Order: sequence, then C-alpha cells, then structure tokens
Amino acid sequence: MSNRWYFVIDMKCFFASVECAERGLNPFTTPLVVADVSRGQNALCLAISPKMKSLGISNRCRLSEIPKNVDYIIAKPRMKYYIKYAADIYDIYLDFISPDDIHVYSIDEAFLDVTDYLKLYNLKPIELAKRIINLIAERLKIPSTVGIGTNLYLAKVALDITAKKSPDHIGLLTEELFKTTLWHHRPLTDFWGIGKGICNRLKKLSIYNMEDITLTPEHLLYKEFGINAELIIDHAYGRENCRIEDIKNYNVKSHSISNMQILFDDYTYDKALIIVSEMVLTLTERLLKHNLITKGISLYIGYSNSNFGSSNGSIKLPYSTNSYNVINEHAEKLYNRIVNKNQPIRRVGVFFNDTVEECATGYDLFTDVERLEREKRAELAVINIKDKFGKNAVLRGVDFIEGATAIERNKLIGGHNGE
Repeated sequence: MSNRWYFVIDMKCFFASVECAERGLNPFTTPLVVADVSRGQNALCLAISPKMKSLGISNRCRLSEIPKNVDYIIAKPRMKYYIKYAADIYDIYLDFISPDDIHVYSIDEAFLDVTDYLKLYNLKPIELAKRIINLIAERLKIPSTVGIGTNLYLAKVALDITAKKSPDHIGLLTEELFKTTLWHHRPLTDFWGIGKGICNRLKKLSIYNMEDITLTPEHLLYKEFGINAELIIDHAYGRENCRIEDIKNYNVKSHSISNMQILFDDYTYDKALIIVSEMVLTLTERLLKHNLITKGISLYIGYSNSNFGSSNGSIKLPYSTNSYNVINEHAEKLYNRIVNKNQPIRRVGVFFNDTVEECATGYDLFTDVERLEREKRAELAVINIKDKFGKNAVLRGVDFIEGATAIERNKLIGGHNGE
C-alpha cells in the first residue's frame, strides 16, 4: 500500500457560491444561477447554487429549462471576481502546503500532496482536510469538497463519487477501500478517465464495473485499447504511479494553441469568415508574444443544425511562421475548401498546430524576409500598446465590420463577462 496521501479540493458550485458570498447569502439556502440574460432565455447557466440542485435542477441547464414556479436570483458572470477568489483560495493552500506540492487542475479544483505535512502538523489526513476547507469557508464563505486518496487517482475518485455521499463532504479511499466499496459501482462513467466512448467499448467486452475489468483477460483489453489498456487495468485496481512532481516535470513534445467561439447568433458563410480572421489575429499575437511559430492550422466549423454535423480540416503552411498575413491567407483557403456555404454557422474553432521556438524558422527562396520582418515589428508595436492600454486600444478595419466580435470579446474573460 502507498504511504503517500493526496487531496483533491473542489469548490462547490464555485461561480454561484462566489455570487452568494458577494451578496452575503448562504448558497445552500439561496436559489441562484449564474447566467448572462443578455443572451436570451436559452442562455446556458454557468453554475447553479446547491439550493437549486436540491430542487432537482441540472447544473448545466438553460434558463428556459428552469421550472416557472421556481423563484431564483440571476447573477451575471463576473470572471474577474472568480479569478480573484481562486487566487485567494490558492493563498490559503499556501498557508499549509508548498507550491511544489500543489497542482492547480482548474479554476475551482486543485491536487495537493500532503504526505510530508501530516507529520509536520501531527494531523491525520481527514483532520488536515477539515482545517483547510474550514479556513476557506471562514475567510471566503465558499463551501468545498475534498477527496483523499493514497494516490492521485484515488483522491479524484474519492472526490467525484465518495465525498458526495458524505455528510462532511469528505471522501477517503485506499486501494483496499476502493475494491471493497467501488468495484461494483455503476455507471463506469462516474470514474475519472472513463467517458461514454470508453464505457461503450468496455460494454462490448461485457464489462460493466471495475471488478469486471480485473476479471477480463488482459490480451482482450490490449486488443481493444492498445497501450491505454495498461492505465485502465491499473485504475481498476486503484493503482496510479503518477505524482505531482511528475506532472510539473512533464514536457509536451508537440504543442498547439487554439481559440474557440460559440457565436451569439447564426452566422452566414461570409460573416463567419470575419470571425475566423479575427481569431487568426488573436492567435498570431500569442505566437509573437511568446516567440513561437506554427507549421500548420486547423479549422472547426459547427453548424446551427446539429443534424448536419460539422466541418473540419487542416492545412500546412509553406514554412513555419508567425506572420498574420501568411497564416490568414491559408486559413481563408482552408475555410473556402471545407465550409458549407448554405448552412448557418454557430461555432468556430481555429487551431495552430506544431508550434515551436521561433529560432526554428525556415524560409523558401521566394520569401520576402524583409517584408516579414517589417510586419513583425509593426505587430509587436501593436501588442505593446494593447498590453499597456487594453486590447481595444488598437483595432483593425475588420473589427468594425458587421458581425465582428473582437471588440466585445476583448471585454470578456474566458468568453464571459470580465467585470
């Protein structure tokens, strides 16, 4: 058995809890949803309070799906507040734990390796967990849930499954407890790392719970999942070798950057191309700021008619570059090639593939290097102005065309109101 202990701490209904805290309200007794009403009755609720959940309302519902007889508060998303609260929560972790032993998993969830601190504070895992979450509640009025495990996987499963059934919102798992309490748990999609696709493939092998995985001949699992079968088998036994220091030391061999948008309403073929150009510009500025170049781009176009599917495609650039003009020219070619002109568009994704250090730039014999350098100097000057005075300090003509979204989105954080 492992002699290590990990926490996964998750802020309960984080955005909604922040809005309740800002109003001096209790999220367990206050019906509140976080949604942007300016987007209409079909606006997605980014979060709902625990009180709303207790009424049987789904966490990711739309405003139109909330029963008419429910009286509730609508809070407009305020991403700056949520980021500030997340930073304050991280500061509380630092009261107990070194940053070397913390891995921030998302804005409202973090992994902590508390192994060396239990002896330091002379506390048991549950006692230390209670101290941390009680301090978060005392200082910030934000409720939280904790999963405790002898490895990272068990801690996450304890959070996702066990803690939900615990009165103190704390769950604890060792490998033995995992086997005795969760081997027959259904559905398998409750377990970290098993999505609907993997679950359906397991069903083809007559596997419906974790114990079934351990009873299935390994060669059948490797035939179905390849090398990924090793992880599935380990997790079925509650095993996980990865540690936080491994996560921090991990270097991705291939990098990419991306930008996704859900448009405010249906866009025509021509209007959506304006959005693509704006997104290419945003990503190009990221390349320039970090001294990176890209070898190719990919596009994703989602249509309003979900039955129509989506359009996807990639294109290689003539050379690795961070030139907006070069990249945008090829993005338009790809767009013209893959997009259906007769279907209204609602989602757009732009991806820059295989980004590498700028020192790897290579040009062909016909490249006007001096022109590219002039363009780069001009773009960097614009970026410096935006960094100093705000993203809307310098705008392009395309940003004023009907249907352009850059001016409004520059005011957002994570696609939501940035107040």
